[in-house]
Amino acid sequence: MGEIIKASELDAPLSLKTKVCIIGSGAGGAVLAMRLAEAGIDTVMLEAGPLVSSEDFTLREDEAYPLLYQDRGARVSGDGAITIMQGRSVGGGTTVNWTSCYRTPEPVLRHWSEVHGVKNLTSKRLEPHFEAIEKLLSIAPWPESLSNANNRKLFTGARKLGWQVEPTRRNVAGCVSSGYCGMGCPVDAKQAMHLTTIPAALKAGMTLIAECPVLRLEKEGARVSAVVARAQAVGDAEPKGQMIRVEAELVVVSAGALNGPALLLRSQINPGGKVGKRTFLHPVVAMIGRYAEPVHAFYGPPQSVASHQFIKPQPGGYGMFIESAPVHPMLAASVLPASGLEIADLLADLAHMGALIALHVDGFEDEGGSVSLRSGGLPKLDYPVSRGLAAAMKLSHKRLAELSLAAGAEWVASLHPEQMILRNKADLKRLDGLEYGAFAHTIFSAHQMGGCAMGHRGVVDEHFALRGMDNLYVVDGSLFPTSLGVNPSQSIYGLAHLAAEEIAAAVGVKL
Repeated sequence: MGEIIKASELDAPLSLKTKVCIIGSGAGGAVLAMRLAEAGIDTVMLEAGPLVSSEDFTLREDEAYPLLYQDRGARVSGDGAITIMQGRSVGGGTTVNWTSCYRTPEPVLRHWSEVHGVKNLTSKRLEPHFEAIEKLLSIAPWPESLSNANNRKLFTGARKLGWQVEPTRRNVAGCVSSGYCGMGCPVDAKQAMHLTTIPAALKAGMTLIAECPVLRLEKEGARVSAVVARAQAVGDAEPKGQMIRVEAELVVVSAGALNGPALLLRSQINPGGKVGKRTFLHPVVAMIGRYAEPVHAFYGPPQSVASHQFIKPQPGGYGMFIESAPVHPMLAASVLPASGLEIADLLADLAHMGALIALHVDGFEDEGGSVSLRSGGLPKLDYPVSRGLAAAMKLSHKRLAELSLAAGAEWVASLHPEQMILRNKADLKRLDGLEYGAFAHTIFSAHQMGGCAMGHRGVVDEHFALRGMDNLYVVDGSLFPTSLGVNPSQSIYGLAHLAAEEIAAAVGVKL
């Protein structure tokens, strides 16, 4: 059995030597760690966030966001226009995501091959890895009959309009439909990494160090000679505990599409000046609908139905897909177009509120955003909302409003500062008079991708190795040359399952 170390409890500096050091414990790092450890490869995993369990999941938003999210749930783009929801605990985003799982779409893989030169990621090659992950994490379609009313509104409205719609596949086992996936599953039904691959890796001998943000990678020529980290206790604003130093034959960055590029930039590793470039968000806009009957969008699976009716590029150059979103009180209060007594009245009516979201597919017609460093070394994401994206968001609002009304909403509202109430299809044209773009309305992201892309336009080769370095690899969503047009977790799981073979081979082990 491996060892679990809480870095904040160390009373002296810690130095370790290992075969492989993995930085990050989310969908990429955890799957990779399991396969390497089970192959007998000495592995150390470093995670900035805390080690958590269902005992820590109080289902209170005011406690969950500070405990489980980057920047205490307040991470935003460099200009503050886009809210970025991103996990920060052992298990990473898998601890707080809404469980929707998709294989990487074939058209996306084909685009990566034809435009970005990524020839090694084909459906045929990935299929056994996706199959293995689906079995391991109990990924299966969620019955539409078990969806909550919020998701059934999406299903009903899309069917009425003749739009494509289908249940999502979810990585759950024994789900009780609590509705609190975003705050950590209270019954351990979500098959997140802290319950699945990380325990398997620990059983096989891996060492896990939590509360241990990595400061930098030390280099000797083209090799990483050491990973340098420092303990950060839960609740502390910055690392100020004991120093941790890990020397490894091979280092893997699995810290996500914002923290991973920032770590490389802090370490002055930036082949071709491309690290952090082409970072994608699936930028999201939302529409709130008010229904006569209660929909209780704060209960039940938060996301169990989706429509890809408009996945191909629309006017503005962006495709988009439609899903539902949970409507918990604190989250709702932060985005509803009201304040003071108005927000109190809306929250009193929360049981009748449903939410639909449109996620825009970036990276095919644009360059996305870019990660740089703030003055203290933390990641800064600059993400311009272009005219084309703003036009796509306006069209998406019309689609969401039309869908909500078709599903029976009494009225719908876009999340602009000024409250715009639409009561019928004829009202949709009123959206033309509203501004769209940065700061004009709520924009958020729960999917961060790119920044260390694979392919000839990126920085990672077909073996998952960072170009120009002899022992440094990247395995997480930052590998994607574009966004996906689907929720990214299963794509990361599958790529990590495949990457384990390449990385094991690099240390002389065949999987």
